[in-house]
Amino acid sequence: MSPGGAGAEGPFAGFGPPRRVDGGLRARSTRGAIGVSWWSRRFLEVLESFALGTRLTRGRAYARRGQVLRLDVSPGRVEASVQGSRPRPYPVTIALPPFPDALWGRVERELAGQAFFSARLLAGDLPAELEELFAAAGAPLFPRSVGELTQRCGCPDVAVPCKHLAATFYLLAEAFDADPFQLLHWRGRSRDALLGRLRVLRADAVGSAHDTDGTPGFSAAGQVTGPPSAGGHVTGPPDRASSGAGPLAGPSDRAPARVPSVVDGAQAAAAGAGRALADLPDVPLTGAVDRFWVAPVPLPDRPSVLATGPELLLRQLGSPAAAIGGPGLLERLRRAYRAFDPG
Repeated sequence: MSPGGAGAEGPFAGFGPPRRVDGGLRARSTRGAIGVSWWSRRFLEVLESFALGTRLTRGRAYARRGQVLRLDVSPGRVEASVQGSRPRPYPVTIALPPFPDALWGRVERELAGQAFFSARLLAGDLPAELEELFAAAGAPLFPRSVGELTQRCGCPDVAVPCKHLAATFYLLAEAFDADPFQLLHWRGRSRDALLGRLRVLRADAVGSAHDTDGTPGFSAAGQVTGPPSAGGHVTGPPDRASSGAGPLAGPSDRAPARVPSVVDGAQAAAAGAGRALADLPDVPLTGAVDRFWVAPVPLPDRPSVLATGPELLLRQLGSPAAAIGGPGLLERLRRAYRAFDPG
């Protein structure tokens, strides 16, 4: 179809170039491919695998001219307003079914059970390996077919995606550049909800270890908790417990400490290092003193510290509201942080 111009007929009669927009959301990329992070490039790669590549390019100019006036991401739904040639902007909707709560619960328990993912997520970073973990849990982050996407635009163009939808896809990809947690939000979990749940699961895992291995722990109120020891029941604040409220069990009076587990129904999935240590036999302390400083299993080939970029704080805060600059402000701050990074 050829919209607008002299002699145009039908629904495109009277259409011409898009109206100029001031203050629209512009793609940060001014030439070439759009998207710089692994998540945005992966998202566009998936869309192009659905044979949408040539149709997507129709919206690249719209995205770079700032024709997208608004972009909102919510669970299962992306909504945008795109200015075309008509006075009123076109409403655009891209829907993708969010994961049900039961499936999210399974994913969250899996994430909490692996220190690598928990540490990276709580630091505000989404490692690329996350896609594989979600897929293994039966929750693929990206659509597996174009049929999973419900695409709607208020324009008269019957092509799907039209250039207004395509521009929204490009701006959505750049939103993943600014804050990759937006992808998880689209699939049903906001940043705050996910990280809050991970903290709870990790804390529960530590608490369950104290409850089951005979090691006294501390409650949220500061009370010492734990099973009865050989000399009495332990309860009360730390100083009282250690000064006579009941003797603590010594190293020789209790079994070796166990690594905590995250409970999933009737099954207990070992958390963190427990996956590597779960099958090791219990060895008396007297028989292991000479190997005390030796790792019980080969250590993974990973750096001892978590490598983070200078923009770690920006990743933790997320994308600012459109009223104060939106993703564009975040990108400018990111460049400034990198410029001031002494490394």
